[in-house]
Amino acid sequence: MTKILLPFCSIVFLTGCAAQPLDREVIATKDAPAAIGPYSQAIRVGNTLYLAGQIAIDPATGNFVTGGIEEQTHQVLKNIQAVLRAAGFSISDVVQSHVFLSDLNNYAAMNAVYATYFQESPPARAAIQAAHLPKDALIEIMVTAVKTN
Repeated sequence: MTKILLPFCSIVFLTGCAAQPLDREVIATKDAPAAIGPYSQAIRVGNTLYLAGQIAIDPATGNFVTGGIEEQTHQVLKNIQAVLRAAGFSISDVVQSHVFLSDLNNYAAMNAVYATYFQESPPARAAIQAAHLPKDALIEIMVTAVKTN
């Protein structure tokens, strides 16, 4: 009897624990640059938001911001904030960040601007040099955010 009951109970238990599929929602806002390829600005799955990489395009003009790495970093982070807001998230919900720089010599200047946006509990982050970024950008940032409350 135990030999029959144990496998049956295991199947019932595992079936009840199977994860329910989560809805996938595309997030788009005019307050951030439109995608320049076949991708979404962000995708929400459950309480997690996955943002596509942002570059320093001003959504009002569709043009790159003028200036160097500081100006581009500010615009990228403003674009990220706009996409986060459109999904009901904030910069404080960001848990992971990937920073792509066209030149690692810009790291310190980028980091100074970046720190003004993530003052408390900054997300986990990787920063790497990329051989070539879209539209000859100096920086691209991609983040993941999680809503915990």
